[in-house]
Amino acid sequence: MWRCGDGAVIKNWIGKKIRYMIKDKLLVLDGATGTNLQNVDIPAPVWEGKEGCNEWLNLAFPEAIIDLHGAFLDAGSQALETNTFGANRITLAEYGLADRMEEINAAAVANARRAAASRGRAVTIVGSMGPGTKLPSLGHIDPDVLAQALSQQARALIEAGADMLILETCQDMLQVKRGVIAVLETMGRCGEIPLMVSITLESSGLMLVGSDICAAAAVLDPFPIASLGLNCATGPAEMESHLRYLHENWDRPISCMPNQGLPEISGGRTVYPLSPGEFARKMLYFTKTYSLTYVGGCCGTSPEHIRALTDALRREGLL
Repeated sequence: MWRCGDGAVIKNWIGKKIRYMIKDKLLVLDGATGTNLQNVDIPAPVWEGKEGCNEWLNLAFPEAIIDLHGAFLDAGSQALETNTFGANRITLAEYGLADRMEEINAAAVANARRAAASRGRAVTIVGSMGPGTKLPSLGHIDPDVLAQALSQQARALIEAGADMLILETCQDMLQVKRGVIAVLETMGRCGEIPLMVSITLESSGLMLVGSDICAAAAVLDPFPIASLGLNCATGPAEMESHLRYLHENWDRPISCMPNQGLPEISGGRTVYPLSPGEFARKMLYFTKTYSLTYVGGCCGTSPEHIRALTDALRREGLL
């Protein structure tokens, strides 16, 4: 069992195995799922009363998911995140779908594979695991209950054939630590694949429950994760100081998947201001300056943003 106190054992495991669990070259992921699906014409009957549960579409309207994956592949993505951000039993239970967790995760991996096959592409499938809607540090959920749900989802994604996992949009260090341990324990039982961890820092520079990038790196250092990075909440500009810290203090790959700038309200709707060109310029600078390994986008980022990014990286000889 993985325990925080098992530092020497874990460090030894890293030295032996981390080499084949990470890529030593740049990998471009995709962009947003939720905000792009908001622009898709999804017939009302498809939802069957489960509006807001994008993961349900893996079963009810797979064409929309496959088309979105395909658009990102056409834009140059080398890896696809599965449409499983909220596909753990706890979050799915809010829509009456807890008992279909395994089916939804398996369908999501299959949809990503179908999109890749339709383009004749060999791509990396990254199983997305979100934090859920309840924070253990605030007493919203028992940490053991959350850990069990994440373990079950990790197993479902691994058994479905995901190449990597990402625990992302992490807002609570207790949630992160318990989640990482749960996923690693699961891998010990059903197969080892790389685990990325991506935390979310607000404009204040802190996670929702108050931790900063220094605390996150210190807590996660003993664990054999493939990368540590940032996603969501802000645009690229607000992430720079945190990326600088990781570049100087984290000895493994770094990921960066910002929003399309800081969200703004216009006409009663949330909009994101960065053009594809602006997004690409900032991400190119980050990639070169802070030696990023995994790059992509979060809320608001479209296939056009990923296309601009991959074009910029190719011009610089980074892809």
